[in-house]
Formats: sequence, structure tokens, C-alpha cells
Amino acid sequence: MESTAAHQQAPARFTRHPVVFALLYAPFGATAGFVIVTMAFLATKRGLSIQQGAELVALQYVPQIWKFLWAPVADATLSRHRWYLVSVVLCAAGMFAMATVPLGPSTFTLMQGIVLLSSLASTFLCFAVEAMVAHLTPTEDMGRVSGWLQAGNLGGTGIGGGLGLWLATVLPFAWETGLALAVLTLGCAAVLPCVPEIPADDLGASIGATVRHTVAELWKVMRRRDGALCALLCILPLGTGAASAVLGQAEVAAIWGVGAATVSLIQGFLGGAVSMAGCIAGGYGCLRLGARGGYATYGGLMALTTLAMALLPETPTVYVIGNLAYQFVTGLTYAAFTAFVLEAIGAKLAATKYNGFASISNTPIWYMGLLLAAAQTQFGARGMLATESVFGVVGILVFVAATRVWRPAAAASLAPAT
Repeated sequence: MESTAAHQQAPARFTRHPVVFALLYAPFGATAGFVIVTMAFLATKRGLSIQQGAELVALQYVPQIWKFLWAPVADATLSRHRWYLVSVVLCAAGMFAMATVPLGPSTFTLMQGIVLLSSLASTFLCFAVEAMVAHLTPTEDMGRVSGWLQAGNLGGTGIGGGLGLWLATVLPFAWETGLALAVLTLGCAAVLPCVPEIPADDLGASIGATVRHTVAELWKVMRRRDGALCALLCILPLGTGAASAVLGQAEVAAIWGVGAATVSLIQGFLGGAVSMAGCIAGGYGCLRLGARGGYATYGGLMALTTLAMALLPETPTVYVIGNLAYQFVTGLTYAAFTAFVLEAIGAKLAATKYNGFASISNTPIWYMGLLLAAAQTQFGARGMLATESVFGVVGILVFVAATRVWRPAAAASLAPAT
């Protein structure tokens, strides 16, 4: 396979535990987590509507949907170490700004701009780390490393969101919260020397030519049956984890009788630890189920989780257990996503090709977040959770039908001529 050959050509081998990748990836998750957890919870308490809170979260995903357009810049210019250092500084600045600017109706437009720019900066951090993983990880170890990578993502989301919410409620000055989060974000760069340097891909061409070349490479991957099925899995509303951003809003959490302390713990610290465990378990599970099979299976578990939560009484216990189960399954699905994409793309132009799929996968998170917020407003909490379950089941049925109809022999005619 292309990925095997590419990994054998890697300039160095990574010999340390993949927890290093989790630490490097954590600022990416923390930047999103502050929006998804902290700002989502505070939105309705600061005079914004549930829909406006969901819009802030959705805006966080906009650069993540379109990031494949500028991924070639990261592939073809600075080394991965240099891109990481630039982006982690920008992420820290974004965390400081989001925590310091007061959230409310009068600052809503300004906050939208800060969220957008912070998310944009975080894309270059993920380009750097994902390229390191793609270059340094043997194919047979993709599942395990993918689990640890996404543990950093979701663990960072829990820490950035939970810690951010806790600090925002106990510290007297907003700048103190921002400074603490910025320092922690920068601290993740301390493990960067543990990873061998990966230079930029030298294509001997201009950035414009590089963009055209990388788009062609990505299209070549997607024309293959495996790549096309990966793209289909990415676009389906399966295993998105989008309900967390709605469940974490103060007005919604109050339906189950919980407040800021519980949300900070469940959507933040404890939820982050549980989702990290889910990522690690999901990575190992892919060794038995296969990456794509694991993703579909985990998506089914998520649909069952939201259905159970919709049917059970609206009590604090149900909120806590249901959210933790949801966080765990989200970890499972994120690990499987990383595994099946890394299997398909190989190492060459890894940031661009990985983020082509990642951009697609962020689309259902974006539209499901807005859809679930609308369902919450229209049908209440039970209706919102049931809506996610229905869409999850539909996603599984569509994928199963595609794998049965689109068999390898039928797909061969779409492969590029050699």
C-alpha cells in the first residue's frame, strides 16, 4: 500500500511513547474546548440565546471545515517544529483574548472574530502534529498512536473547557483566567524536542503549483474505494459528539438540575479524562474491528447513548452518567476516524491529505451542532437527543449500503489509470 511505502521512507523513527503526541495536540483541543464548554455554558448566563451559543461553537468549526485549502502552505514551507512553535504561540494568544473579552450581546460580534481567528491558528498546530504522526508511525501501529493523538485532542478539550469554566467562576479578574490558560498552552511545547524534526516537503515548485499538486494527490486518494469510503464516513452525521455543546449550556443543563460546578466537571476535567480513555480504547479496538468498521460501530454506540439519555428521567444522575458515556463514545469515534484516515493517506503531503478528510468530517459536527440547537429550542432536551440518535442510525444504514453496493470490483473503474 502507499502508506506502507511512505512510512518506510520516513527520515527518522519515533521511539518514545505516543503520549508525546497527545501533549503536543492538546492545545488544539483546548482552544476548541474553551469555546465548546466554557463559552457555551456562559452564553445563556451572559444574555445570549441557546442559538447564539450554538453559533459561537459552530463558528469554531468553520476554519476546521476549510483548512485543507491552506494545508499545502504548512506542508511545503516551514518545518513541522517551526510551524508548531508559531501556532502554539498564536493559540495561547487566542486563549487569552477569549478569556479576557467580556462575553455578552454587545461583544458578540467581536467574540465571533476572536473565536474565528483562534480556530484558524489552531489549524496550523494540527497540521504540524498530524504530519509528525504520519511520517513517524508504522502502519501497524496507526490504531494505537491514533488513540493517543485524539486523547490529546479530547483531553485538551476537557481541560481547556473545564478548567476555563472553573477559573472563570472563581478568579476575580478575567485576565487571570486568560493568563493561566495561555501559560498552560505554551507549556505543551516543552515535549517538542522529543519528536524528530520533519522538514517541509520539497516539491521543487511554487506554492501555487504545490496547491495544485496536493489537490491532485488528495483526489487520487479519494478516487480509490478506500479513500471514497473514508470520505463518505466523514460526511455522514455519525459519531459527531455535537450534542455536548448543547448539553453544556447553562439553560439546558438546568433541565437536569445541574449547575456550573457539575458542567465544569463532567464536560471538563472528568469528561476529558473519560474521553481520553475512550480514545485509547478506540485505537486498540480498531485493531480488532478495523478502522472503518470501528467507526461505524462506535457511531452506533453513540446513537444508543443519546437514545437512552432521552428515555431516562431528567435527573442529575442521568445527566452525569449519560454525559460521561457520551464523552467515552466520542473518544472511541475520534480514534477510529484518525486511524482510517491515516491508513488511507500515506506520509507524503500528510497535512494536506489528512486535513482534506478532517475538513469533511468537521462538516457534520458543524451542521449537527446547529441542528441540535434548533431541535432543543423546538422539541426540548428529549427531542434533541432523539434527533441525534435518528441521524446516527441513518448514517450507519447509508454506510452499510455503500459498502455492499460499492464493492472493490465495481470501484476499480474509478481508480486512476497507471
